[in-house]
Amino acid sequence: MGAHRFPVLASLMFAGCACATEVPLEYFNKHAQYTAVRISPNGEYLAATAPVGDKDVLVVLSMADLKPIKVNQLPEEKSIGSFFWAGPDRLMFTASRKFGQFAQPMGTGEWYAVNADGSRPRVLVTYEGTTASGSMSYGQSVGPLAALREDSSKVLVQVSYSSESESGNRSAVMELDTFSGRMKRLVRAPAPGCAFVLDADDKPAFANCIDNTQRDFNTEQHGQVYRYVEGEWTKVHDSRTHGDRLRVTHVDPDGTVYAVSHNNQAPEVFGTLQPATGAFTPIDTDERVDLMGEIIAADGKTLIGVSRMPGKPEARIVRKEHADAVLLEQLQAAFPGQYVSFSGATLDGSKMVVSVASDRNPGEFYLFDKSSGQATFLVATRKWIDPEQMAEMRPFTFKARDGVTLSGYLTIPKGRELSDLPMIVNPHGGPHGPRDLWGFNAETQLFANRGYLVLQVDFRGSGGYGRGFERMGYGEWGGTMQNDVTDATRWAIEQGYADENRICVYGASYGAYAALMGVAREPALYQCAVGYVGVYDLALMYKEGDVRESETGGNYLESVIGKDRSKLAERSPASRAADIRVPVFLAAGGRDRRTPPEQTEAMAAALEKAGNPARENILEPREGHGFYDVAARNNIYGKMLEFFADNLNSSPRTAEASRRLVPERDFRQGARNMPHVSSSRLTDPR
Repeated sequence: MGAHRFPVLASLMFAGCACATEVPLEYFNKHAQYTAVRISPNGEYLAATAPVGDKDVLVVLSMADLKPIKVNQLPEEKSIGSFFWAGPDRLMFTASRKFGQFAQPMGTGEWYAVNADGSRPRVLVTYEGTTASGSMSYGQSVGPLAALREDSSKVLVQVSYSSESESGNRSAVMELDTFSGRMKRLVRAPAPGCAFVLDADDKPAFANCIDNTQRDFNTEQHGQVYRYVEGEWTKVHDSRTHGDRLRVTHVDPDGTVYAVSHNNQAPEVFGTLQPATGAFTPIDTDERVDLMGEIIAADGKTLIGVSRMPGKPEARIVRKEHADAVLLEQLQAAFPGQYVSFSGATLDGSKMVVSVASDRNPGEFYLFDKSSGQATFLVATRKWIDPEQMAEMRPFTFKARDGVTLSGYLTIPKGRELSDLPMIVNPHGGPHGPRDLWGFNAETQLFANRGYLVLQVDFRGSGGYGRGFERMGYGEWGGTMQNDVTDATRWAIEQGYADENRICVYGASYGAYAALMGVAREPALYQCAVGYVGVYDLALMYKEGDVRESETGGNYLESVIGKDRSKLAERSPASRAADIRVPVFLAAGGRDRRTPPEQTEAMAAALEKAGNPARENILEPREGHGFYDVAARNNIYGKMLEFFADNLNSSPRTAEASRRLVPERDFRQGARNMPHVSSSRLTDPR
């Protein structure tokens, strides 16, 4: 559905722009109504995860009227994580725990099954007590591989073991009965540290194995690929002899084997593998970015393309003649400016759930009926958001001071000229592994809606640009990684996009570190800084927080920040508080285990001692690594907006004044019955 269908509902405009409605603060802070959506194999049900309070539940709806049939929720503080249809009317799902807005939910390892109507619930895998045949030890973990079409009561799972277990770290393919919880071992891995790949008949076909022998954290892992034929494993690739790392990703019904290769430096290459010889043939390459994922047809078996994001996301079709590849291209044309993807289908492939999203559109799901060519609106992730009022997220590239090409995004206030704008520089968290992505971002949209240009840059160390680019950031916290943020800021000034006298820097987690380090190193570049659930004392990372608690985490810290005490101090914002001369805003969660509140306390104390106490220092005792509670989010972002307005000489409305400028409504009403569109030629449904 095109964004321009939606009317402007109010005439109140924010300062300096007569073109965009100021959207209420809480619209950006409310959690999505739905996240993942899956259609049942028989097409009778729709299942979706949805937030209720600070937990996610699993909702089952009838496809006939989209009314809820059953809401499944877990006890205590557990959320429902990933889920899939194990049979025509049976679901399997796992549990997770949330630790904050900027922390990935942590899976508990538990698995459950239940019928669509809520009957015959079963705990399949638990680590609490010894009830049920699915009880496991902490040295084991279970991951789904496939639902068996010939027997809807069973699924295939991979059971992995720790190196200390009796099984010696060799995983196995198991057949799991979703009603009884009983498991039957089918195949054992050829070596430790393996992940299985099934063929189109759901039979074990390949194992991708990792070899950590004689490896520290700074050394790239070695890997082997094994092929399974007639009960025997045969090695077909070994990075120790071939050089490049290779992993098999998919086996098509016609026997085509797809794989991904990389040389530990450049972005990943996608191609095919000749099983008999181990020869790899490239199909899709990109000099800038890694793969984002694979695109599978409605049959759930045939690969038709891959996706990458060299700026905006791109679907790169491999099987152009396939009917679903043609359909995907037609759907993409029907929703210009948005990214369309398949989100599951019925067992016969006749009905598909299609996801549509963009920088302005938080996400919508449609049901496409192949027989009629009819696309029908199902649900929206955030129905209260009007895409017409959201801002453009524009990709950019530039060269840093040493010639390294960097990528990023500018979110441009709607209706404003890209010239001399007040700007918020927003380095991402992580920092190693994550990258900024094109798509709806509630935080940057909020800032843009209040009139600020938002700059995000993927500094070296970010993921998604090849392993070499990521490793360039190791040991460079406060060094070249920080230079990249500075260079991006100055680039925006040189281009005339940003007013050099109205720039603040804001970040969360590592982004908070970069924000405070930015104003310490460049006291004249920014007018203010905001640190949210941040790390400010690098030495303290070895004493507080969950990263240090495991051997892997300890090795990670040594690799990315080092152990030299003088260098840790030099590159810690808390040690350089005397260099910070601009107003600072701090916020922390009392239950944050990733960057515990002791980090913020150290920063606040250092600023106080330097004679520049934080203008705000918010501690939410019940929150974690980022705030989940909507009231807490409204509070922090409301105060943040006031802080930016005070320091950027602009006048966006305060949180309370902006609460009810636009009446809440479902902007997707009227779109539930989309016009008929031919499956051979789709028209723009706008």
